[in-house]
Amino acid sequence: MNSPEKKTLDRKTSFGATSKAIFWSFMGIRKSRDSKQDAERLNPFHVLIAALIGAALFITALIMVAKLAIKIVSAH
Repeated sequence: MNSPEKKTLDRKTSFGATSKAIFWSFMGIRKSRDSKQDAERLNPFHVLIAALIGAALFITALIMVAKLAIKIVSAH
């Protein structure tokens, strides 16, 4: 009765849970078992949005650290 298309549309994981999974994936410490479960239950749209937000935050943090380092080095 349930078609494969229906299963992909029934993903009810919250955006918070998706964000948490993406964060741990960015850190590189996600268990393979959890990754497999994520592939089955996470909403792909949430994954895309969370990954874009995470990447933007990461890039912003790198820019801020680089500017701080340049400021410290140029002050001496």
